[in-house]
Amino acid sequence: MANIFEKLEPEDAQRVDRLAKLAYELRENRAILLRQHGADDEAQLLERIRSGATSEHPAYEHYLSARILAEAREALRAELGGLLQELNR
Repeated sequence: MANIFEKLEPEDAQRVDRLAKLAYELRENRAILLRQHGADDEAQLLERIRSGATSEHPAYEHYLSARILAEAREALRAELGGLLQELNR
């Protein structure tokens, strides 16, 4: 497996590392929120709320939070991908 940090300047490697760690934290925190309600994703959690399988509160707040975390992670991943492309030119 190639080490993506080998060709990067130390400052750039630190920036990539920070972004990657943040993406990981966003993913894990989303999973924790969903797991509390026995859901694999936001759609499943929303369905569990609608069906009454889980109580509306705080499940709905967790649903919204999980969506925000997922969207933030996707935006961060896009930023990280763009940064890596730029640094590898």
